[in-house]
Order: sequence, then structure tokens, then C-alpha cells
Amino acid sequence: MTYTGEVTVGGPADVQDAGDLQVTKIAVGPMNNNAYLLRCTLTGEQVLVDAADGADTLLGLVGDDGLARIVTTHRHGDHWQALAAVVEATGAETVAGELDADELPVPVDVRVEDGARVRVGSCELEVLHLAGHTPGSIALAYDDPDGIVHLLTGDSLFPGGVGKTQSPEDFRTLLDDVRSKVFDRFPDDTHVYPGHGDDTTLGTERPQLPQWRERGW
Repeated sequence: MTYTGEVTVGGPADVQDAGDLQVTKIAVGPMNNNAYLLRCTLTGEQVLVDAADGADTLLGLVGDDGLARIVTTHRHGDHWQALAAVVEATGAETVAGELDADELPVPVDVRVEDGARVRVGSCELEVLHLAGHTPGSIALAYDDPDGIVHLLTGDSLFPGGVGKTQSPEDFRTLLDDVRSKVFDRFPDDTHVYPGHGDDTTLGTERPQLPQWRERGW
């Protein structure tokens, strides 16, 4: 089956093969959040990005292979409703951005900043601090040595724009971070996995950057 990234709450997960990293996307909760299970195909180690809701659904996705860690992309409650339950069931290490960590419902074991690394078995993802949607929002970038860059952006970047912000200053901060840390670094074929909705690529979004700045959201 060809990966589309189009998932619905209550529907099946979609699986993307990214070299030695397998990305499984599933939609959960009343706000149609995306949760992503990352699996190293060489070691079997698994990492969950955003235990957003539906603990039973997420634990079913994890299965019997265990969960090494859970990364929470930012502090907003719709991205961590199942976090406590999944941590309790799996004993997974918790990871979050330094500036958002104190707002989560469980202790954060590893507080990360720009440039930190998160391992999934033999695979390594780079942490990108993208301030603006929240002070400590993070994205994760996996540069497949034999393929393309895979970028999990939380609520910082979507098809058609950056994430919601509370002030013009926050918007400018977020757009500047997304431009300098994402668009200026990674090529057009970079695959973007957002916190809600369908996937996109940087090439699809790049021509719209001036329009986003002009409209102010």
C-alpha cells in the first residue's frame, strides 16, 4: 500500500517507510490529533511522538515491543491527554522542550533544546526549537541517509501556514524560526508530518512564505 498520510479518528493507521525508520501515523481524540510511532527497523526500538489521546489505541499500536520514550512536541493539552496513561503502562522515558516541560502532566526526564538528538534505535533525529506557537515547541528532523528528510512539526508548521499564535510578535518569531531552521536548511522534497491533518512537503509550502508574512498568520 502507498502511504498517503490521510488518517481519520477511528480509522486505520498509515505506515511510511523511511529507510531504517518506520513512521506510523494515526489520528486520535476530539481535535483530530496526529500521533506518530517511530520504529527502528534494525533494532525494533520504538518512540512515540505526541501521546495526544486514546491511550488504548496508542498502546495497541505500540504492541508487545515496548516503548523507549515519548516525545511531546509542545505544552497544549490536546497533545498530551494520553501521556500519563501511556507512561504508566510502558515506563517510557519522557522528552519535551525545555520551555514547555513544566506544563506537562508528568515529570519530563529529558528536557531538550535546539540541536539536541533523540535516538530511535540506530536512527537519530535532530531537535528543532520553533518558538511562537508555544515558547518551547519542538520539531524532529530525521535525515534518511539513503533518502529524504522526514520532519515532524507538531503545531508549528502545517499545509498552508505556520501554527496559531497569540500575538503579532509570536507570529513573527515562529515564521522566522520556521524559515531559518526549516526552509533555509532542508530541501523541497522534505516530508512534513504535522500535529493535525494531512502531510505536506517543503516544496509545496515554500512559495507561500511571502504570503504568510503579508497576511500575518
